[in-house]
Amino acid sequence: MKVSQRTVRLALSEPLRISRSTMAARDAVWLAVEHDGRHGHGEAVTSTYYGLDTATLGRLLHTAGRELARCTDPESALDALRAGDLPAPGTPPAVTAAVESALLDLVGKRAGAPVHRLLGSTAPPRAATARTLGITSCRAAAEQAARLARQGFSVLKLKAGAPDPEDDLDRVRAVRRAAPHARLLLDPNGAWHPALAQDLLPRYADLGIEAVEQPLAPGDPETLARLAARSPLPVIADEDAAGPDDARRLAGRVHGINVKLAKCGGVTAALRIADLIAGSGTDLMLGCLTASSLGLAPAVHLADRARWTDLDGHLLLAHDPWTGIGGTDGTVEAGRQPGLGVRPVRDAEAAR
Repeated sequence: MKVSQRTVRLALSEPLRISRSTMAARDAVWLAVEHDGRHGHGEAVTSTYYGLDTATLGRLLHTAGRELARCTDPESALDALRAGDLPAPGTPPAVTAAVESALLDLVGKRAGAPVHRLLGSTAPPRAATARTLGITSCRAAAEQAARLARQGFSVLKLKAGAPDPEDDLDRVRAVRRAAPHARLLLDPNGAWHPALAQDLLPRYADLGIEAVEQPLAPGDPETLARLAARSPLPVIADEDAAGPDDARRLAGRVHGINVKLAKCGGVTAALRIADLIAGSGTDLMLGCLTASSLGLAPAVHLADRARWTDLDGHLLLAHDPWTGIGGTDGTVEAGRQPGLGVRPVRDAEAAR
């Protein structure tokens, strides 16, 4: 197998402010794996939170590519990855997820089957995705919410964690008035301390918030679990639930776990987490980083397994260089073509 990579810049259509930072762009490294004339693709994106810059991602993907090149075919490489024998121990989850994406894409193309069929689903998964609204003014949030509701979005996720908690509450009220029928999720990205969370959660429950994601600073999952036990609305763990071991500790103790492939290590790890929490009272949320349709596609093939779907990272971009999973009308759907079912926009435009 031959492996290559390319780095591209993904600019957001507008800066996204959350409680700990504001982001206007990030780099993506695309991995391409070729065997017998077919290509599989994966994507890893830079992340300050996870300590992954462009140079680090490029180096790690280059190392992983050398390991793949020693495999006889993509099927055996995918088996080795699922067994934990590839890539090398200590490889960051985002890199493993990108490698697995490329292998799944290539194996699916060689089998003539979309990835969701390789994973056991007969029909293409389809789900209403949340659309993220950053920390902004009440007026801007209301205008954005009304526009998104007209476009077909039925789930909106509001970022919270402004210096004054009342600003967040006012913004939720403004969005509720602008999109009265939308389901609303809230994500403070760990900005609250326990006492503040206990005060705010009943107020957000009164405003009709459906669930709150990672209200407390990560690093103390026991406190998060105790808060969830007393919360009047569902509490979803995100930063405190990175992989299967975290999911095992929190199963049945929080209401949801946000699984991001770049955080847990890819599709195989996500399925393991889904199995661990099944029947425990903890539901699955599928989340993402800001990325292209290529980066989100593997998670879309899992969308039928989640209670909450938050796969809108490609919709935040000024220009998505890949296409194939939809989302502009509020619904994402796995491609029906073999592999991931996505392709570069330039190829799609040329085919018209």
